[in-house]
Amino acid sequence: MTDSPHIAIRTDAFTVAEIESLVADPKNGAICSFSGLVRDNSHGKTVTALEYDAYIPMAEKLMRDIADDIGREFPINRLAMVHRIGRMQVGELVVVVSAGAPHRDAAFKAARAGIDRLKKTVPIWKKEYFTDGSHWVGETPEE
Repeated sequence: MTDSPHIAIRTDAFTVAEIESLVADPKNGAICSFSGLVRDNSHGKTVTALEYDAYIPMAEKLMRDIADDIGREFPINRLAMVHRIGRMQVGELVVVVSAGAPHRDAAFKAARAGIDRLKKTVPIWKKEYFTDGSHWVGETPEE
């Protein structure tokens, strides 16, 4: 990766276009982004909202480590990873991982690796609100 990654945990809303602008570069022939939204269902129940929380310094450090690894693995120029915390309603944007590269294959692979690794390793906690209550994801053994 030729430029430092843009990494952030934010409480304010953002757009995919805003995050993609962070990876735009005249050397890039491709920008590929993954965007995650609050959906209206989970495990057969109606979701009314989600709440995310994180220990920001640790989460951003791990996101930076992931971005650095991806930058070494794929021929990309720029990478941005932004995740929102706080309470969000159905349809709101939660996370964007965007990769800019000279060619599409690297951009696709880098964006996919970014979101997969972020979800697997970064300590960002999610609380689901349903029409009949709420719970933090992972508080029961089957999750």
